[in-house]
Amino acid sequence: PINCRNVVVNKVTIENHAISPNTDGINPSSCKNVHISDCHIDVGDDCIAIKSGTEKCNNLIPCENITISNCTMVHGHGGVVIGSEMSGDIRNVVISNCVFEGTDRGIRIKSRRGRGGVVEDIRVNNIVMKRVICPFIINLYYYCGEGGKDKIVWDKNEYPVNEGTPVIRRIHFSNITARGIIATAAFIYGLPEMPVEDITFDNVSVNLAEDSAFAIPAMMSHLKPINHQGFYCNNFRNIKFNNIKIGGHEGPAFEMIKGKNIEFTGCEVENCGNS
Repeated sequence: PINCRNVVVNKVTIENHAISPNTDGINPSSCKNVHISDCHIDVGDDCIAIKSGTEKCNNLIPCENITISNCTMVHGHGGVVIGSEMSGDIRNVVISNCVFEGTDRGIRIKSRRGRGGVVEDIRVNNIVMKRVICPFIINLYYYCGEGGKDKIVWDKNEYPVNEGTPVIRRIHFSNITARGIIATAAFIYGLPEMPVEDITFDNVSVNLAEDSAFAIPAMMSHLKPINHQGFYCNNFRNIKFNNIKIGGHEGPAFEMIKGKNIEFTGCEVENCGNS
């Protein structure tokens, strides 16, 4: 649906070949009051993608008040994806009581310089994930699409903040179990000029697979394949980890780079090669 109001999608099954590109399941774009529930989505691209247009759109409209509940997501690049088309803003999204199995990523938020827009007030609760590459992605260096290989997209140096600077804030993950994870527990990479902020992980359990394979967690330039990695966060402000359990990783359980205000409460590290 595009620029729609009061949309209900209930008890729908969508199946596309697992290796077919551009076969998204449900993509609400610039919509308000959308309720997706009790659906089974098995596709080759994003299962559900929430969007609000790019910087090239003449009339930008927010996508807001979205609920996704009681759904199963299989295969696909992401279970529930926000962006990268977010120039009109995306806010007030609740994702709950869902199962992701074999998706490349679980919850995936993606954008880049030039897009602009704000993603805020996203709540993800009561989710089970199995055999995903990475359960949690926030990537502000997304390279796909026209202009994605330009220097301004991949450059890690700080740029001036302007209307094209994307903002990601107030993202809350709670009551999530992720088992048999392929590459990394989480991958969060904000911009130096605009760190992602106010991110909370509460009651989250992640276990890396014994047969964890090398994989690229996010679509960004100059990123090497990784495996058995814990929580990786770069360019952030105000991040909280409460009651986190992580196992099966190698190296640090939490690798925090260029961040401010980190809070750990009741975290447990187990079954790791070197923490």
